[in-house]
Amino acid sequence: MKNTLAHNVFVALSTLVAVYALGGCVATSHPVVHSTLGRPSSSAEMERLIDLPGPIELNTVASADWVAPLSGLLNLNSETAKKANLIDRQEPIQVYAHVLRHPQRGVYLVDTGVSQKLVDNPSKVGLNWLILKAIPIKDMKIRKSTAEMLNDVDGKLAGVFFTHLHIDHISGMPDIPGSVPLYIGPSETGEKSIVNLIVGGPTNELLEGKQLLQEWPFQSDPEQQFEGVVDIFGDGSVFAISAPGHTAGSVAYLVRTSHGPVLLTGDTCHTRWGWENTVEPGDFTRDASRNLINLKRLKALVARHPSIDVRLGHQP
Repeated sequence: MKNTLAHNVFVALSTLVAVYALGGCVATSHPVVHSTLGRPSSSAEMERLIDLPGPIELNTVASADWVAPLSGLLNLNSETAKKANLIDRQEPIQVYAHVLRHPQRGVYLVDTGVSQKLVDNPSKVGLNWLILKAIPIKDMKIRKSTAEMLNDVDGKLAGVFFTHLHIDHISGMPDIPGSVPLYIGPSETGEKSIVNLIVGGPTNELLEGKQLLQEWPFQSDPEQQFEGVVDIFGDGSVFAISAPGHTAGSVAYLVRTSHGPVLLTGDTCHTRWGWENTVEPGDFTRDASRNLINLKRLKALVARHPSIDVRLGHQP
């Protein structure tokens, strides 16, 4: 038994070293294509429309309560965090899905919420023991599962818009039908990281049997307010905003609802304190400096349009 254990440890370490030498693993090997939905736009076009009432109905659902280390949610090494004497602790968070209803195009989710199947039997949906050590799924407390959200719309889901592909944002995938189109930011799947040695396999499992991942057709923003803007439906009702940093393909969404504009930041900002104090996420983020630049860009957008309702990655 000891020899077998030692052999397994040796194999795991050897694999880790080999992957590190090759520059790490990609986030997922799930196939990717260019999106058939959306057209390149600009910040000027988006901002011309922001303050006009839009046609979208948007409901943000707190799918699950959870906790996470503050050091992952906030860069505790930032001068602002140091001055506030913040120390690492377990921070209450929520896992969201945003139910977006377009009058002609149907119902979409922005991120997926959490499947009860994943909480009840994580290994059955592809979460191995290693990721369960890193991500305490057992601590998730479901409020409203992805399946329940789909029941509310009679299962008629036209697509899922991801802010990014971290496990907590795709944890509703066991309930998403295999016929539903999926949309992501460019480079989200292909960036190599040693962390993906742990999360890449479970990500592949959660996406197994699902549609190809379609990348938004971002182009450079002529006004250089953002890295790119896409008009998703071509009618100015919903815009995807390229905001890399937390992950290579992170996306925020600007939604023009009948009650006014809503900004879904994704994990460009996890927490209310981070937003109010302009502090980027911490250990969970791939490129903190780029994340901070895009966080400041989103905050500048809200400063120019104070009517925007800001909905953050993991806190109200």
